[in-house]
Amino acid sequence: MKNIGKVGFVSLGCPKNTFDSERILTQLRAEGYLIVPTYDDADLVVVNTCGFIDEAVAESLDTIGEALRENGKVIVTGCLGARESVIKQAHPSVLAVTGPHATEEVMAAVHQHLDRPHDPYTDLIPPGGLKLTPRHYAWLKISEGCNHRCSFCIIPSLRGDLVSRPIGEVLSEAEALAKAGVKELLIISQDTSAYGVDLKYRTGFFNGRPVKTRMKELVEELAKLGVWVRLHYVYPYPSVDEVIPLMAEGKLLPYLDVPFQHASPRILKAMKRPGDIEHTLRRIERWREMCPDLVIRSTFIVGFPGETEDDFDDLLDFLETAQLDRVGAFAYSPVEGAAANALPDQVDEDVKQDRLARFMDVQADISAAKLRRRVGSEMTVLVDEAAGGRAVARSYADAPEIDGVVHIAQGRGLKPGDRVRVKITRSDDYDLWGKPV
Repeated sequence: MKNIGKVGFVSLGCPKNTFDSERILTQLRAEGYLIVPTYDDADLVVVNTCGFIDEAVAESLDTIGEALRENGKVIVTGCLGARESVIKQAHPSVLAVTGPHATEEVMAAVHQHLDRPHDPYTDLIPPGGLKLTPRHYAWLKISEGCNHRCSFCIIPSLRGDLVSRPIGEVLSEAEALAKAGVKELLIISQDTSAYGVDLKYRTGFFNGRPVKTRMKELVEELAKLGVWVRLHYVYPYPSVDEVIPLMAEGKLLPYLDVPFQHASPRILKAMKRPGDIEHTLRRIERWREMCPDLVIRSTFIVGFPGETEDDFDDLLDFLETAQLDRVGAFAYSPVEGAAANALPDQVDEDVKQDRLARFMDVQADISAAKLRRRVGSEMTVLVDEAAGGRAVARSYADAPEIDGVVHIAQGRGLKPGDRVRVKITRSDDYDLWGKPV
C-alpha cells in the first residue's frame, strides 16, 4: 500500500481567506490526503496568504520563509499570490503560486508533487466540510470580488469584480452546515449588499423552489434554518432597509457590519466613497426606529492622505452623533498598487497614531456607556469556550474574534455551542459579565 500524502496548512488574513482555506482543506481531505499540524510531519505545506496592507504582506512573506526553512516544499495561494513576482523575488524556491479563491489550481499543484490517495469507497469528510472555526459557527461566503474602486484598496485587482455564487449552491452549503451542528452562520463577501447584482438578480433554485439571487431573498431562506444569521460587510445601499424588518421580527440577528471608513465629505471623496454623511446619519436613525435592538459595527481609517485636524474632528463628531455600538479603526498604511499612494499631503506617522488613540478613546467611552445600560438585563448568548466552571460566550451584539464577549462565572455544565439565557451583572469598555438564569 502506498504512503498517504500529508499536507500542512497555514491560513492567514481575513474570514474570506479562512473560507477559501476551508474549501481547500475539504478538497484535500475528500481526496484522501492527511492534514497534519506540524512542518515536520508534512510532505508539503500550503500557505494561504493575505496581501491587503504592508503588514499583512510582511507576515505572509515571513510565514512562507518559515515554511520553507522548516519543511522545504511550499505551495502559496491567496491574495498575495496575485502578486506572484513579489513572492518569487523573496522566495524563488516555492513549488507553485496561485491567486485567491483558487481551489482547483492549488489541488493541481498538490497533485503534481503528491500522489492522489483517494479511495472512492471511503469518504471521511464531515457533512459541513473541514472547518478552521469551532464547530458551532461558520463563515459563509456568498460572492467574490468587488465593483467598488476605493482609492485605498486593491481588492478588485486581487480578487476581480463582483462574482456572486449561485443562490442554490449557497443555500445548500448553509443547510449542510446547519445539519452538521453549526449554530451561527456569518455571511461574508467583499460587498454583501450587492449580492446578485452581477447576475441581474436572476432566479435560482433551492430544493426545487425558485429563489431570487438577492440579499433579501437569501437571508429569508437562511432564517428558516433555525440558526443565528449575522451579516458582515454590508454597504448602506437602499436594499439594506429591506432586511431591517427581518431583524425586528427575530429572523436575523439585529447586527449590521457597515464599513463607513470616514465621515469628512472631503476625505470620503478622496477615498472614492459615498460622502453624504447627513444622509448616512438619517439612515442609521431610521434603522434604529425600525429595529430598536439593532447593533451597528463599523471600521474607519484615520490619517488618510490629506486628512486635516478639521477632517478628523468631523470624524469624531460623527462618532458622537452616530453612537455606533462596535467600532474598529486603523491608521492609514500605503498599499502597493493603491491609487491613494499618489495623493498629496501624506500624514506623518506620529500624527496618525495620535489620532488613532484619540479616536479609540472616544469610542471606548461610547461603548462603555452602551454596555452599562445592559447591566440588569437578560440576554441569550452562544458559548464559545468552557472550562473550570467558567465560560466565554457571545450575544447577538458580538461577532467572533472582532467584538466583545460575555464572561459567565457560573458556567459549570456549559459547553461550546450551547445557547443559554444570562442576566448581565457588570460591564467594562467592551465586554459583559453575566450568570445563567
